[in-house]
Amino acid sequence: MGDLLLVRHGETEWSRSGQHTSFTDLPLTEHGEEQAKSLAPLLTDRTYALALSSPLGRAIRTAELAGISGAVPEPGLHEWDYGGYEGVTTVDIHRTRPGWDLWTDGVPPGPAGHPGESPLEVGARADRVLARVEAALTEDAGDVVLVAHAHFLRVLTARRLGLPPADGRLFQLATGTVSRLSTEHGRPVIAEWNRRP
Repeated sequence: MGDLLLVRHGETEWSRSGQHTSFTDLPLTEHGEEQAKSLAPLLTDRTYALALSSPLGRAIRTAELAGISGAVPEPGLHEWDYGGYEGVTTVDIHRTRPGWDLWTDGVPPGPAGHPGESPLEVGARADRVLARVEAALTEDAGDVVLVAHAHFLRVLTARRLGLPPADGRLFQLATGTVSRLSTEHGRPVIAEWNRRP
């Protein structure tokens, strides 16, 4: 069985400032581009049965710079839709909602087409992505690599491990990193997390 490699895109202006970024398609910063390039040694010597990327530019660019050729855009890998909290920091949200927690409370609706998502909705999307990659992982044709975003990949990790979506809160994920989910005795495990060269 292959491993599931999770690549968080490199730094953007909003990831650096802590602003929630889902549908706003910001480019990588210069540092983010360097982060993405630095991942190539961790990724290029592997055989991939499947390579998927979020359709957003910051993820596609990270895949290109990291040497992941032929990554197919997968809409299911889009970041958590933050709705009305798009571009807002947690510190700013706490000024009006002191007890707010993304992992339990979700977000308010945003502009047209961005109603926001609850943790359960993000979890259902992660389950669909995992169902898509399962065949590629079990065929022993190589690994699967997903290039996407912090909160979504954290939820996907929780679901892969059989945990509720909100348990993604347990997995901090830095920009420009590679994490590896593998198996031990037939069970999914975290083999590496937040790896940088």
